[in-house]
Amino acid sequence: MRQTYSLITALALCLLTGSASARDAATTWPDTPMGRLEALALLQTFNADLLSHDSATLTLERWCGDHHMAEPAKISVQRVTGEDKSLPDDLRAQLQIAPGEPVRYRRVMLRCGEHILSEADNWYVPSRLTAAMNEQLDQTDIPFGRVVLPLHFRRQTLDAKLLWSPLPAGWEMHGDVSPSGRVELSIPHQVLQHRAVLYAADNRPFSTVIETYTEQVLAFPPPGGH
Repeated sequence: MRQTYSLITALALCLLTGSASARDAATTWPDTPMGRLEALALLQTFNADLLSHDSATLTLERWCGDHHMAEPAKISVQRVTGEDKSLPDDLRAQLQIAPGEPVRYRRVMLRCGEHILSEADNWYVPSRLTAAMNEQLDQTDIPFGRVVLPLHFRRQTLDAKLLWSPLPAGWEMHGDVSPSGRVELSIPHQVLQHRAVLYAADNRPFSTVIETYTEQVLAFPPPGGH
């Protein structure tokens, strides 16, 4: 456990002393105990930020700007057309709609600069939005969260799970964060997933979303500049 505490202490010092030169370094994460701890700390920070705000779009925009990933740090939407997914039964129940109630599906990728940060499957009830909102969602690439801002919505997260952890299971008991032998940390495409329901100010649900966040949320130099 003493080894674990020393690693966490070193991580905190690295986070506090990151320099401008580190930001200019190549965006690769070293497969070292420190690199893995830093990646996990940032993923957990990112997850907590998402959970504490109602708009994932605005949270992604802040994250992109804070980590100098694009200039300007503005989220754009890349719609994926020609696909349709049925609304899962448990999410239909969350929307409190009858079996025959029309539901629309929208799949998008949220991009900041060259980085696709999130892939989102969104189902929404058009009868609970205004005509102008439905038109924007049908004909533009404006992010869903921006379109429905006039509803003064709140977000209820149903579940949030890490799809990848930089550290092996049980590392905190054994102090085992040994690297794999590779120079660079291998990060899978999908790292985090949230399922959530959006409620309007009148407390009526109008949308449900499955958001899958990609390895691009870590597309900036490690804090320690390794």
